Amino acid sequence: MAISDKDFEVLRDFIYNICGMYFHSTKKYFLESRLGRRMEATGVKTHFDYYQLLKSPRGTDELKYLMDEITTNETYFFRNVPQLNALENKLLPEIVDIKSKMGFRKLRIWSAASSSGEEAYTMAMILLEKRATLLKDWIIEIVGTDINETVIAQAKEGVYNAYSVRNIPDQYKRKYLREDNGRFILSPEVKKFVTFSKLNLYDDSKMIFMKSFDFIFCANVLIYFDTASKSKVVQHFYNNLQPYGYFFVGQSESLHGVNDKFKTVHFPGGFTYKK
Repeated sequence: MAISDKDFEVLRDFIYNICGMYFHSTKKYFLESRLGRRMEATGVKTHFDYYQLLKSPRGTDELKYLMDEITTNETYFFRNVPQLNALENKLLPEIVDIKSKMGFRKLRIWSAASSSGEEAYTMAMILLEKRATLLKDWIIEIVGTDINETVIAQAKEGVYNAYSVRNIPDQYKRKYLREDNGRFILSPEVKKFVTFSKLNLYDDSKMIFMKSFDFIFCANVLIYFDTASKSKVVQHFYNNLQPYGYFFVGQSESLHGVNDKFKTVHFPGGFTYKK
């Protein structure tokens, strides 16, 4: 069913106010197709009626399904290799040195918009390899959050297809994954370092509790926000970083015109932001 301009604007604004995702008019067809799936599933006949459903007492449950439909969850292990190399060889030793001098031996990493968990588990593998040396006797905490409950459940399960694991170096694959009929099952050793939970990055009341992170990763999420939403969310990330922490975004993303408090740090093949 084709969506009218008026209904598109009403539903677009409703979604924006809930999670900060902004659908430009050029994305009208995308939103229309995703809304169509949910209207068919719920038996609702018109876009206006679907909007009324979202605002009703039943709307909380339906909103979860809608979020699953409109969020994109394309990810895989060891996705941004230049970032990972910089983390492992330069930034991690730097943070460990700073915290050791202060008497802290705890490392906290946040994978925001973690999808099905590949990014968070990639960090866990890299850090596990340092347990006998750089991170000996350190506490490691990795937190993965996403607004999409379906992918959070997948992340907790820790079972992946060949596409997801195709970039994992062989030594990691042999050590931390077990193949079973084309499925790749993550070892409990890796899973125990990561906790996953649902989080709406646009929810101020929840974001203020995400404190004291040394590294925050939020790749390919800001592209869905308009400038006002980006500024709000990025300010939370800034506040939630340790004074010496680093914030990573996707390769095609930038904080230019969004937040001028971060300092850009370049490394071979990419960049990061430092508080």
